[in-house]
Amino acid sequence: MLIQLAVIALLVALLPLTIVWVSSDQNKYRKLVWIAVFLTFDLIMFGAFTRLTDSGLGCPDWPGCYGHANPLQAHEHISAAEAAMPTGPVTVIKAWIEMIHRYLAMTVGVLIIAIMAIAWRGWIKSRRTDPKFSPWLPSLLFGFVCLQGAFGAWTVTLKLQPVIVTIHLLLGLFLLLLLVWLGARENNHAPVAASAGSLQWPAALAMGILFIQIALGGWVSTNYAALACTDFPLCHGRVVPNMDFEHGFTLWRHLGKTADGDYLPFEALTAIHWVHRNFAIVVAGFIAWVAYKAMRVDGLKTDGRRLLIAVVVQFLIGVSTVFLKWPLALAVLHNGGAAVLVLLLTMLNYRVRIPAQTAADSTVTRLSAA
Repeated sequence: MLIQLAVIALLVALLPLTIVWVSSDQNKYRKLVWIAVFLTFDLIMFGAFTRLTDSGLGCPDWPGCYGHANPLQAHEHISAAEAAMPTGPVTVIKAWIEMIHRYLAMTVGVLIIAIMAIAWRGWIKSRRTDPKFSPWLPSLLFGFVCLQGAFGAWTVTLKLQPVIVTIHLLLGLFLLLLLVWLGARENNHAPVAASAGSLQWPAALAMGILFIQIALGGWVSTNYAALACTDFPLCHGRVVPNMDFEHGFTLWRHLGKTADGDYLPFEALTAIHWVHRNFAIVVAGFIAWVAYKAMRVDGLKTDGRRLLIAVVVQFLIGVSTVFLKWPLALAVLHNGGAAVLVLLLTMLNYRVRIPAQTAADSTVTRLSAA
């Protein structure tokens, strides 16, 4: 089975690798990195679709499906499980959704291995002088994708335990961050005004609170608390409704249960939803402010404008999901909006450091000349 899964991953990865190989782009390494970014973004979106369609246990073992490499081979087991529980976690459709998610994850892993191998080859060939092929970030990416794979396995084996699923989501977005940073390193950037340096800490803080908000959103999704408040801006007609923070934010517990094994009270779900909703106002406001400041810096106007549009759209999607009772398409888009914000903030964080890096390089050049 493991050999079959590896072959499937390699075959799927051949398509993006072939696109890079036949590309007219002279910097094929950079192109490969950005294709990996694109597929990682797709993986995050499809992971959200997998979670929101309750397909996370479509194949209740890992890495295969009932010990097989694909649902076709496991059709007898899947059909038996579906017949025993037609509305349960295992159905033919859910099994395919889950396995396609795993195939895509393995494909991203293959591309990251290729990126790491090319980086090490270029680094050794250049005798450690070409910063473009610095292998440390690609090597970190490889370790990170292995960690992400482990949490993917625990997501299944621990039966969708909310804290594991939430960490799995966060790791996926952090993997996207690292890949985008690597891609930004390979890009040629337009000059940025020296005043951009003043945005280094605000941009970094914006990324930090964004990840906190994503963790809160993941906690809402993994605890199925999206419909705990069905009105807006109030919740159950009140600014501060009845809430159970103790049970709602106990991390180590089974899905739908308290740490003691009792059913999770509705007030706990309300607390989870309410915190995510209200912290969203803080996050959106701060990121919008950072975007506005970036728009006033020469060389960052486009970055700031894109970030401002993205955060406004994301906020509106979040509000719409409440009014429209959490439709699947909007819920998946909401996850995608979070990934877009991570991507744009990563690029902004990279670009606001260009003036500082340029100044450091100039100092080194002057000292060398002296």
